[in-house]
Amino acid sequence: MAQAVPVEAFARASPFSLPRLSPTGEYLAFSTDFGEGSHAVQVLRLSDMTRTAVLRLPRYESPFQIAWVGDRRLVVAKGRKYGSLERPLPMGEIIASDFDGKNQRYIYGYEQQNAAAGLDRGFGHIESVAESNDGRFYMRQLKRSPTSSMLYVVDTQRPTFKLIADINVPQLEFLIDRNGVARYAWGRNDADDYLLYRSDDGRRWQPMAAPQAGSIWTPLAFSADNTKVYARFSRDEGPSQLVVSDLDGRDSEVLAGDSFASIGLTQWTGHPSVPFAAAPQSGRPRLDYFDPGRPEAELHKTLAGLLPQQHVTFVDVSRNGQVVLLHVAGDRDPGSWYVLRRSANKLEKVLSTREAIDPALMAERRAVRFKAGDGLELEAVLTIPRDSGGRRLPTVVLPHGGPHGVSDDWFYDTDAQFLANRGYLVVQVNYRGSGGRGRAFERMGYLQWGTRIQQDLLDGLDHAVASGLADPERVCAIGASFGAYSAMMLAARAPERIRCAVGLAGVYDLKMMYRKGDIKDDAYGRNYLQRVIGRSDEELLANSPVSLAADIQAPVLLVHGERDERAPIAQANAMRSALIAAGKAPGWMAVPGEGHGFYSDDNSIAFYRALEKFLQEHIGG
Repeated sequence: MAQAVPVEAFARASPFSLPRLSPTGEYLAFSTDFGEGSHAVQVLRLSDMTRTAVLRLPRYESPFQIAWVGDRRLVVAKGRKYGSLERPLPMGEIIASDFDGKNQRYIYGYEQQNAAAGLDRGFGHIESVAESNDGRFYMRQLKRSPTSSMLYVVDTQRPTFKLIADINVPQLEFLIDRNGVARYAWGRNDADDYLLYRSDDGRRWQPMAAPQAGSIWTPLAFSADNTKVYARFSRDEGPSQLVVSDLDGRDSEVLAGDSFASIGLTQWTGHPSVPFAAAPQSGRPRLDYFDPGRPEAELHKTLAGLLPQQHVTFVDVSRNGQVVLLHVAGDRDPGSWYVLRRSANKLEKVLSTREAIDPALMAERRAVRFKAGDGLELEAVLTIPRDSGGRRLPTVVLPHGGPHGVSDDWFYDTDAQFLANRGYLVVQVNYRGSGGRGRAFERMGYLQWGTRIQQDLLDGLDHAVASGLADPERVCAIGASFGAYSAMMLAARAPERIRCAVGLAGVYDLKMMYRKGDIKDDAYGRNYLQRVIGRSDEELLANSPVSLAADIQAPVLLVHGERDERAPIAQANAMRSALIAAGKAPGWMAVPGEGHGFYSDDNSIAFYRALEKFLQEHIGG
């Protein structure tokens, strides 16, 4: 039996994120989570590892973007997390500061307007940083009722704003060329249609046709001489490739592509930043060095050879190319950031994601492919307990949340490693509708929440059973958000197979999503609900766990934050009431003050302990 790692090691949130190297390589800015919703931007002087707090944020606010705009000046866009299961949402407020916390300025947001520049209060987003490294950056502006997309170049010292792009279409992103001219704008409308525009001067915009009928071309960066564009390219909404194209998107050369999954994990050079390697978003990462002659590519291959069990990512490179910030992580290693000084050939760890986790005590994560019942090829990630023998193990099916545009991957997963450390085989299926395989694969999951998606999960379990890894008599379904929905649906659809079910922050009544929760609050969200769950009351009822409580035979544990805005606690209350009415009262853990997941480490620890006890009682670890 593998050594049991304390619950606290898994439950405590990672304290660091968003590290950014200053242009000279002297300083490292990053976000620090002090726990209980308290965050700050800190700067580390790399010469002596002196750390200082540059910007403390109000409780529950956290940095959403950090960018250096000069050798000693940075900008921070503020965000807010509504629970540990959600990514930070931008608040639209941008603040500038020197590296030592001095000369701070509120650049833009809803708190004040800049009358001299003619800017009303609104929402600001850091689009990119000026290549001149002179304290300027590019800011995308949105208003409360956006009817257009506007881009400004902002001088953070005064501050001053100069409008350089204005297009009468809301919610678009911009790509700026090496000379500071906005040349492309793209995004999606409320109906989820892809929009693409091109300009020669940032003022006059024209719709840009896709290079091929039915394809999607999304620009990423200009070549160093502004004559080519690096882009993501998808045919027929299939997996996206990384290409380099002419300015009209045509005559594309494929740099990296895969028939099964989209290309991601792209590696970029220093200034001027261009890609030199990338890998498919499936299985264990396997980088394709399509520009192997570059010094960064040679360096990356050397480091990857020295760390064969890890994946190395170049995060930042100083302007002179001599200092590199890199991230090293793996399936058993939650990851650390290192600084490489090329002149001294010295690699030094500067920040760790989870110091309490010893990779040597973690379990192997193995990506496998299998055929669903209808013949569709799918991927699952299996986490196999150490020293278990790997045969007929008690098993947890762990569906990811989302469900659309999200996927499980080979890298370290806290929940999966915790469960494997307690002796459970963990099965995570990238069911149809998941991300990483193109829009067409994502659309396969629309209107299939309670049906084909659940069958994909069962087919993945069947594969683990057929391989001899999973014990079919000891299976529990556990999930958070949509994963909690799936855990209850699996227990209802396959009561003879699921011995217990756990839902954290789940959605259990699909019809309620049109009345409660924040997805319905804007047009895009309402359209999204119609696309993915439909409007038929009959179908919504048939595919809601609250309607199927009588079919659930397994013991159930429901866990929910009382202040959840994404999936309000009314969802959990409805599920609990339905189970009680069916004579199957669930275990219950309602957590005051928490949202969609837990801010508090103490609450996370309490949940993991309750989960450990529940699993031990029903399927044994």
